[in-house]
Amino acid sequence: MHDPYEITTLNPHNATGHGPRHDAVILPADLPPGVQMVTLPGGTRTLAYTQPTTPTAHPAPPVRPIPTWARTTALLTPTIGGGIAAAGAGLSYAAPGLVAMTHALWATAALIAAGTIAVPVIRGTARRRTAPPPHITQNITATGMFGKANGTINH
Repeated sequence: MHDPYEITTLNPHNATGHGPRHDAVILPADLPPGVQMVTLPGGTRTLAYTQPTTPTAHPAPPVRPIPTWARTTALLTPTIGGGIAAAGAGLSYAAPGLVAMTHALWATAALIAAGTIAVPVIRGTARRRTAPPPHITQNITATGMFGKANGTINH
């Protein structure tokens, strides 16, 4: 285990223990601000930093109201977050139905695409199967420029 260290203080006498040390004297005018000579409970006098006895009163900063935009934002933030959470939960519950609707929409789109191609093809084949219209011949004769016209129709 470690040996305990003995706390020692600087003797105001020289290293031999006899006579005063002249280089250890500090004049009161040379003390930095906040340092004073104090007497400890054991009777030893030493230099120490001291607290001011009277606390300095700092003026309170003026109270400013909270801006309206900050208050509105602070109040809307949990509402928006809750709405997003509710929408996420709703989508997770609705996902199977949305998948089924997506499949139904793709099937409808495929039916429409097939219909736009198939209807003209079916009409074209149906027209080819019907008999052509009857051939009609018409003979018209007229005498003079303003004469009466006569005609015959042959089926």
